[in-house]
Amino acid sequence: MKNKLNQSLGNLISYSLIDNGLQFETTYGKLQLLIYSDSIIRLRIVRDDFDEKDFSYSVIVEPQSIGFEMVEHEEFLILHTRLMSLKITRNPVRFSFSTKEGKLINEDDAAFGTSWIGEQVTTYKKLQEGEHFIGLGEKTGNLDRKGRAFTHWNTDRFGYNEDSDMIYSSFPFYMGVNQGLAYGIFMDNSYKSHFNFGASNDRFVSFCAEDGDMDYYFIHNESVSKILEDYTYLTGRMEMPPLWSLGYQQCRYSYYPENEVLSVAKTFREKNIPADVMYLDIHYMQDYKLFSWDEKRFPEPEKLIKKLEDMGFKVVVMCDPGIKVEKGYKPYEKGLKKDFFVKYPDGTNYTAQVWPGWCHFPDFTKEETREWWGESFKDYVSIGLEGFWNDMNEPASWGQRSPDLMEFEMDGNKASFKKAHNIYGMQMTRATFEGTKKLLKGKRPFILTRAAFCGSQRFTAIWTGDNTSSDEHLMTGIRMVNALGLTGMPVAGYDVGGFIGEPSIALFARWLSIGAFSAFFRGHSMINSKDQEPWSYGEEVEDMARNYISLRYRLLPYIYAYFYEATQNGLPVVRSLAIDYTFDENIYSGKFQNQYLFGANLLVCPVESIKEIMKVYLPQGAWYHLYSNTLYQGGQEIYADCPVELLPVYVRAGGILLMQSLVQNTSEKHDGTLEVHVYFGIAGSTFVHYEDDGETYKYEKGKYYKRNITYSPENECIVFSAAEGEYKSSFDKIKLVLHEFDSVKKNIEVNEEKTKIHKEELELLPPVSSFDPLGKVNGSVKQENKVAVFENDAKQMVVRW
Repeated sequence: MKNKLNQSLGNLISYSLIDNGLQFETTYGKLQLLIYSDSIIRLRIVRDDFDEKDFSYSVIVEPQSIGFEMVEHEEFLILHTRLMSLKITRNPVRFSFSTKEGKLINEDDAAFGTSWIGEQVTTYKKLQEGEHFIGLGEKTGNLDRKGRAFTHWNTDRFGYNEDSDMIYSSFPFYMGVNQGLAYGIFMDNSYKSHFNFGASNDRFVSFCAEDGDMDYYFIHNESVSKILEDYTYLTGRMEMPPLWSLGYQQCRYSYYPENEVLSVAKTFREKNIPADVMYLDIHYMQDYKLFSWDEKRFPEPEKLIKKLEDMGFKVVVMCDPGIKVEKGYKPYEKGLKKDFFVKYPDGTNYTAQVWPGWCHFPDFTKEETREWWGESFKDYVSIGLEGFWNDMNEPASWGQRSPDLMEFEMDGNKASFKKAHNIYGMQMTRATFEGTKKLLKGKRPFILTRAAFCGSQRFTAIWTGDNTSSDEHLMTGIRMVNALGLTGMPVAGYDVGGFIGEPSIALFARWLSIGAFSAFFRGHSMINSKDQEPWSYGEEVEDMARNYISLRYRLLPYIYAYFYEATQNGLPVVRSLAIDYTFDENIYSGKFQNQYLFGANLLVCPVESIKEIMKVYLPQGAWYHLYSNTLYQGGQEIYADCPVELLPVYVRAGGILLMQSLVQNTSEKHDGTLEVHVYFGIAGSTFVHYEDDGETYKYEKGKYYKRNITYSPENECIVFSAAEGEYKSSFDKIKLVLHEFDSVKKNIEVNEEKTKIHKEELELLPPVSSFDPLGKVNGSVKQENKVAVFENDAKQMVVRW
């Protein structure tokens, strides 16, 4: 009998083959199973009929014609791919996923399965003992989501706290981990949604949408990294960013007039603190109107941008979506004439208040609007701008409650604000990225957003919004960035120092040192607050800031290589330990959940500003203290000294780091020598060294340089493969730095030619003014290594000892 309060799919009536899958009819609904690959099965479940047009802003691929096997039994059906099996029970219709060997991965709650309560549709999954849940993107809380529930509804949440839910972005994708197996579930539904991981119950995990279809992708593969690769195969991957966006970025709400902008930029250069970007927040505009300049504060913006460019700085400008309702204001008049704004059902334009006053809002779900928006950046691009900051795009407005009945074009699939809300920011960044990319004529734009949805990684970087200056927010931001990486957003960061409030000296110093090991590295602060430039807290912090920012710039070849990897497989630059050490229970502990890998080989152990000693967890393997070369065995907890000037960072034994000479910005040429740091270990590794021009898309046409650097301990050699691509490396020489290679004596052989070894001291963090000597940590922060220098030959090079 039909339960009017909770209606499930009911029993199986019939099924039939369709392209790349199967379609089923049940007592109370219909469903499709579509095969996207051996590791991805889509379940599309409706109560009535499927929409004629299968439409998604997130998914960019179609189901694939791969072989699958369907076996009928009296009580159930089983669908087999090469990597997993899906069992469909007949009475009632429920789903369970298992490995090819029959080991259970995930299964529906037997009683509820997929059910409706009114328009709300929910899928209930059995909660398995010992299961961990990771991902969900920009959510506060622990790495392991178990025991909590979350709502996806993009919200302007000024000064959110460590437990706030519903903030700026929505990513309805998570991974489950249990008994040596992992899976991912992506619910492709942009209505307000709710995910419950055993909150207030001990029975099920559930995910639901308040309207629309139950449309989810089940992903199973051999590892979390492979699941991320599958997820980003579905939703897309980033393109190579401009190299300058990897540098340090300085922002404030707001720097004005132009003399203050120039003064801050000049101070970076005078103090030899590397930096690449200056931001202009809303005060650069005339009365906060987009695509305008305040004639008093910024009378000659083109000259300002040229002066900054001559100093090695790029400029990123704020771009909010609200277009002021004002006669004679060109964007308003054009948008009104061409019908580009969001409307009420009666055809009138929606109006709300934000910074400029009463505004209309572009409908970015309309192709013509996106094209107009992109073309509107022409004047910006013509004066030298290449970076654009999309803010307030949840969308935010005064009152914080936009009416649900607003209508959006949705590219021919008209819908209300309830469906369009969560993808509004995503489509704004799409319009900004596509438009500026076209205008820049082959150069790469940099886009930064506050609001996002699954698939946004194709267009933009993201930051975690209006955080506060506290140790709690420092750690919360780190976990949020780690979780964004687990959700396909490889370029993410936080406001170093905190946007709201004023950090203590120690907190600012600590935050900046951690920020140096993030994908997006920006300092930002609130209006009418203390200055938060690297020199604003005295000589000690200035020295420390210089040390860590300089270290980041020396590591640019290492960092850039992982941005390239993100374009290939979707893996983030900042990697939660859940990616590489998925089944190590220690990484889910509250004590160690903030730790992460920066690239594959640097283990970063964040610590609050008030601590000078802390416990860190070293995962399986062996690890070298970055600054001293002290070796520790993995699989254990150790105490690490962590005075404010010394962030605990470790290097994977057998790992490889690339460094270059120090530059003050990314447009400055290094000295032509690539430092290849290899750390002795029992297990070796391969590092993919990647270069291109750092500013154009010529790499897509073969203008890149790529080679594998493989350390093989068993063969006592390091092999540099022959370089691929048509781009000439910017490095003429290789400086091979061997860390703790006791067996290497006076010489090595490079392609059978003897090359002398010499010893050389390395000091990654010079002493800091007025602080106690750094030498108190692990004996010394200086290290002595064996070094050989030789020509960088694009042909294969084999180094033996």
